[in-house]
Amino acid sequence: MTAFGDIYRGKRVLITGHTGFKGSWLSEWLLALGAEVTGLALPPETTPALFDDLGLANRLQHHIGDIRDLSTVRKVVEMARPDFIFHLAAQPLVRLSYEQPVETYATNVLGTVHVLEAVRLARQPCTVVAVTTDKCYENREWVNSYREDDALGGYDPYSSSKGAAELAISAYRRSYFSRPDSIVKLASARAGNVIGGGDWALDRIVPDCIRALQIGNTIPVRNKVAIRPWQHVLEPLSGYLLLGASLHYATAADALLQLCSGFNFGPALTSNRTVEDLVKEILKHLPGHWVDRSDPQAVHEATLLNLATDKAFSFLKWQPVWDFPRTVQQAVSWYSRYSADSAAAIDSTTFQISDYTAEAKRLGIPWAQ
Repeated sequence: MTAFGDIYRGKRVLITGHTGFKGSWLSEWLLALGAEVTGLALPPETTPALFDDLGLANRLQHHIGDIRDLSTVRKVVEMARPDFIFHLAAQPLVRLSYEQPVETYATNVLGTVHVLEAVRLARQPCTVVAVTTDKCYENREWVNSYREDDALGGYDPYSSSKGAAELAISAYRRSYFSRPDSIVKLASARAGNVIGGGDWALDRIVPDCIRALQIGNTIPVRNKVAIRPWQHVLEPLSGYLLLGASLHYATAADALLQLCSGFNFGPALTSNRTVEDLVKEILKHLPGHWVDRSDPQAVHEATLLNLATDKAFSFLKWQPVWDFPRTVQQAVSWYSRYSADSAAAIDSTTFQISDYTAEAKRLGIPWAQ
């Protein structure tokens, strides 16, 4: 497979969080692009796990370790000598962050600092894309889409930990990597609500739907009116890969000034839909029913959240490929094939990467040409 100017072929790439849902998809894509992939993460947290179904432990340099341990992170960075780092490792769940706030801050803030510190101390050329979230913004529950220069914040421990991680990324960039001749190029990426095959996490709407439908249960929906920027997992991953490639190619000081910053990767506005819309779209492909289980006493979760992606389009020529119905159809298709035969995970994943790339090429999106 060739894409992104074939920049990743033969390059050393370190992914933190490679055993997770997004990390597994990114690992598979980078392997297809010809990269030499190293991963650092805790063991997969779910059973089943996409990482295991793809057999990735035997197809890349697989390291089990905790990013909360600086010495471990430094050791892997020094060993891998990466040309690129995609930092995805995180505690990614809002509701769990209420139960485990200390662990959430330690992983999402200090873990990010450890990755950046390891890069600083390694003193070798490296392009770093640090992934946070759309929830890093101070959510005012307004209809306007959040832009990269809007205030950071967060109501809950997860969201605020990601806002704090963005502040740490900015501080490291300005303190250590801001010179035009810096050998480290650092940017952050903020994605919307990601769905796709192989996600088995608890308290995420698509896995919850699939689990309920597989055993013939009615889908319980706890927040049907919440609006989210739904996107297939390949959408932000294409943004991360494009951002990494663009940083790598950039040499002019003005280009680096614009690229070494934060970028939103979200869907088209028509994909900003309610949870109810998402569940009903899933039920177009699978038989079943849902029931409103809204709980007024539940912990706070954002109701309205949209992302503006003008910056990614202007500076990277990035844009989403699949619309809302296609996104849901692709996710359901993956789970349906998996339910019939778990060995289909590899074929389904690689096929969807190829299909997504082919569609991007048909649309004339530059990274796919």
